[in-house]
Amino acid sequence: MTAGSGVLLVLLSLSGALRAHSGDLTARETCKAGFSEEDYTALISQNILEGEKVLKVKFSSCLGTKGTHYETNSMDFKVGADGTVFATRELRIPSEQVAFTVTAWDHQTAERWDAAVRLLVAQTSSTHSGHKKGRKDTVLDPVQPPKDTLLPWPQRQSANGLRRQKRDWVIPPINVPENSRGPFPQQLVRIRSDKDNDIPIRYSITGVGADQPPMEVFSIDSMSGRMYVTRPMDREERASYHLRAHAVDMNGNKVENPIDLYIYVIDMNDNRPEFLNQVYNGSVDEGSKPGTYVMTVTANDADDATTANGMVRYRIVTQTPQSPSQNMFTINSETGDIVTVAAGLDREKVQQYMVIIQATDMEGNLNYGLSNTATAIITVTDVNDNPPEFTASTYAGEVPENRVEMVVANLTVMDRDQPHSPNWNAVYRIISGDPSGHFSIRTDPATNEGMVTVVKAVDYELNRAFMLTVMVSNQAPLASGIQMSFQSTAGVTISVMDINEAPYFPSNHKLIRLEEGVPTGTMLTTFSAVDPDRFMQQAVRYSKLSDPANWLHINATNGQISTAAVLDRESLYIKNNVYEATFLAADNGIPPASGTGTLQIYLIDINDNAPELLPKEAQVCEKPSLNAINITAADADVDPNIGPYVFELPFVPASVRNNWTVTRLNGDYAQLSLRVLHLEAGVYDVPITVTDSGNPPLSHTSIIKVKVCPCDDNGDCTTVGAVAAAGLGTGAIVAILICIVMLLTMVLLFVVWMKRREKERHTKQLLIDPEDDVRDNILKYDEEGGGEEDQDYDLSQLQQPEAMEHVLSKAPGVRRVDERPVGAEPQYPVRPMVPHPGDIGDFINEGLRAADNDPTAPPYDSLLVFDYEGSGSTAGSVSSLDSSSSGDQDYDYLNDWGPRFKKLADMYGGVGLTLVFLRVSL
Repeated sequence: MTAGSGVLLVLLSLSGALRAHSGDLTARETCKAGFSEEDYTALISQNILEGEKVLKVKFSSCLGTKGTHYETNSMDFKVGADGTVFATRELRIPSEQVAFTVTAWDHQTAERWDAAVRLLVAQTSSTHSGHKKGRKDTVLDPVQPPKDTLLPWPQRQSANGLRRQKRDWVIPPINVPENSRGPFPQQLVRIRSDKDNDIPIRYSITGVGADQPPMEVFSIDSMSGRMYVTRPMDREERASYHLRAHAVDMNGNKVENPIDLYIYVIDMNDNRPEFLNQVYNGSVDEGSKPGTYVMTVTANDADDATTANGMVRYRIVTQTPQSPSQNMFTINSETGDIVTVAAGLDREKVQQYMVIIQATDMEGNLNYGLSNTATAIITVTDVNDNPPEFTASTYAGEVPENRVEMVVANLTVMDRDQPHSPNWNAVYRIISGDPSGHFSIRTDPATNEGMVTVVKAVDYELNRAFMLTVMVSNQAPLASGIQMSFQSTAGVTISVMDINEAPYFPSNHKLIRLEEGVPTGTMLTTFSAVDPDRFMQQAVRYSKLSDPANWLHINATNGQISTAAVLDRESLYIKNNVYEATFLAADNGIPPASGTGTLQIYLIDINDNAPELLPKEAQVCEKPSLNAINITAADADVDPNIGPYVFELPFVPASVRNNWTVTRLNGDYAQLSLRVLHLEAGVYDVPITVTDSGNPPLSHTSIIKVKVCPCDDNGDCTTVGAVAAAGLGTGAIVAILICIVMLLTMVLLFVVWMKRREKERHTKQLLIDPEDDVRDNILKYDEEGGGEEDQDYDLSQLQQPEAMEHVLSKAPGVRRVDERPVGAEPQYPVRPMVPHPGDIGDFINEGLRAADNDPTAPPYDSLLVFDYEGSGSTAGSVSSLDSSSSGDQDYDYLNDWGPRFKKLADMYGGVGLTLVFLRVSL
């Protein structure tokens, strides 16, 4: 060292900081990971091409350069895998320098290191106005830079250009064992500067663990420079620390450049291996060969994986069950891969194995290492190594003929493979015995049985039995080397049962052709049926099922069909010239069976319908030059028994040909017009004979009612002319109009009279005083007092009846006034026509008449009927009262009025009685 240059010394403490803890620490090679320089400086030109290299950084790692990755915080520059810094695109640097940071990180330890990069832009030679004439500035030649462009420290300017500054010492890493028991604080190193002899020096440390979290793990005596660790270290929490030591004078001025201190925590075996899962599930096919991969188990150890503390080894502790061998599996001690080691895996014997796996660190040393266990469950998966086998060699069943979708036999099989898997599911095939495909075999998914099903009806008359050969296999193919068993084939015998089949008509629908109009009793055809039951002696009987016009007759024994009426092609039962009838053929089997057949009769037309003239009525003007009547013919027959038609007028009467003429337009149409110049208005019957073109032809004379009337200029019949044509004169028309006016007048007078009568009815007063009208008022009678007999009456008569039987059970003539009569009232004898008091009779008659004419009265009216109240009263008789009428009046006729007036007749002979008749309207 040259005199005057400050040197910071680090003195390692001999108090035990580097002493092996507990005597079991392994020696480690002293190593410092990081960039060779903290600051790199290089000269570049102002213009840089894409991919142009500018400098190279150097990074050393304790694990070598493998696995080291570089990053930059600049978008313009990147760092290659070898540390070369290059431009990512073409650049023009506008400033004098470019600065960015290069970061190196180890993907295994996740540690990161940073270095600063400064790129100085070189300037070309130029003359500045501030210098002496002829003197040039000192420049940097970008073409030939200095030999060493990696400048770790900032350079000082001198007259001779840039020069490198002398580097400080590289301090070896400091190793600290984890889990140290102290005592704390424990001294690690001592830091001192060679300038402390001249001036007082104060020391300090910075970085993670000092002034950054975690805080105060390390401390330093500011005067002596002794650095301490203050508590036990945990490598699994943090494996290394990077600190910086600083030396300043008492004024805080830097005396030395900071130096880097790297502190590594030495690992201790204080963590057991931990499995990722406590239970691992794997599988292997049965019958697998030795060496077949099964599964992988993994355990992690938090200790240092580069030392024996973190090196985990695996082994199998136990295997359950130990069949067919106690060592069916083995495990790779380093990777944890479990493979088969022995043959004989059979799912039908052992379906699952439970294997206990142990993971031990210290490279599997059971004496010093720490261990942990996990369970591996290995399932033996099924392969199709067992072919299905029938439980019987032959099966039998029976089926009625003409039945389908019917299970006739069930086939059972045995398969030792895993149920309800493709290796177990059975598939059945019919090998022989069913060339026509009458049967198929379906598999029951629940029981794996084969259901022999009829898919095509069988006929007893053709096949009385079937001998089937069936084979069974699995959905999945058999494993390699496995052959089908002899018991995978079986025979099935199916018997066909004969049943009574319905007769059938071989030709259905049967069509025959004949002319219409054949006479009754004509034999048309034989429509017979066939009974398919050839081995049954059965008779077939025929009958009609549908004969809409009742034209046909069928022989019940042989099926011969004859006509029962004349067949008419023009009938409503004919559609498209075809008449259709349905017949039934039934046998006498048990139970009887029947079949239907349809007979279609195509009727050929004959000329049996004469043509009819159309239209039946027409209208023509009285002058022949104005218009004519178009006429045609309608014929129920068809071609060739229809047109062309011949239209002609008859010779008798002669007036027809004199007044009218027929002009033929074509084969179907003609015109009827007047022959005379003028014909009087009226209705004329014009006969016209129409003849068709049949063989022989038929003719018919039709009458057209032609109305002849005066016409206007347009040839239309006028209204007066139409009336005149109808045969009505002027007098008749006037008489009709007068009758209409008289009828309207009578209707108007009747309406006025009805309104007036209605008005009088509303204004007429009733004979009874409104105050005494009980329809809208409640009458209050004074108490009569008296004895108990006056109160002996039935209150139930005043209540609403609950049922019709209550009303019907009353004595005749006894009824509440608000009840509608439900039965015929008893007939009383007519009282004799004798003089009677005019005041009472007139009063009653007026009341009845007023009630009958009162429109506001309810629909049912009756006189109030009083029930019998008893034989007497302690209050005495009212007969002592004087009567308002004369004493010589004879009221015996009241006895003839019936029970209603009996009491009145008995009492009216007394001194006086006031009668009150109340009319009650319901």
